[in-house]
Amino acid sequence: QVQLVESGGGLVQAGDSLRLSCAASGRSVSSYAMGWFRQAPGKERDFVASISTGGVTTYSADSVKGRFSISRDNAKNTVYLQMSSLKPEDTAVYYCAAGRTSRQIQMYDVVYWGKGTLVTVSS
Repeated sequence: QVQLVESGGGLVQAGDSLRLSCAASGRSVSSYAMGWFRQAPGKERDFVASISTGGVTTYSADSVKGRFSISRDNAKNTVYLQMSSLKPEDTAVYYCAAGRTSRQIQMYDVVYWGKGTLVTVSS
């Protein structure tokens, strides 16, 4: 069993940067594709970014391309989401996910979810 714990969320202003971390415990997640999803109030959970097992390939939603980047440190069993040029529409609960896939992670690929961390961007 894998436990995923997100951290790094908070209240920031538009244009600021923030780095989210997702620490995995229980077992190594090096064999899992890892991703970030987000859910804004009253909306569905959406894909943000994902990274392949070795960290070579990354995928990002069009809405965050050029602003967010995902990375992983398998030695630390941790995944990161670096967010810059934040906008009010980035406000959401951000969830870390581990999945079995060799391509962009989809909701149905996810085997483990974190409980989420709230990011609020004020204008």
